[in-house]
Amino acid sequence: MILNAIIEKDDFGYFAYVPALEGCVSQGKSYEEALANINEAAKLYLESIKQ
Repeated sequence: MILNAIIEKDDFGYFAYVPALEGCVSQGKSYEEALANINEAAKLYLESIKQ
């Protein structure tokens, strides 16, 4: 499954969210960290709704 994630820079680092998954958000100090974190958050989100 392919999902789009939005990653924005703010005063504290990077903020990421997946618009298709309500409440699926994450953050990171770098773009790469935010990307890895939102990827993991989306996987956990989808696993939780399967159960």
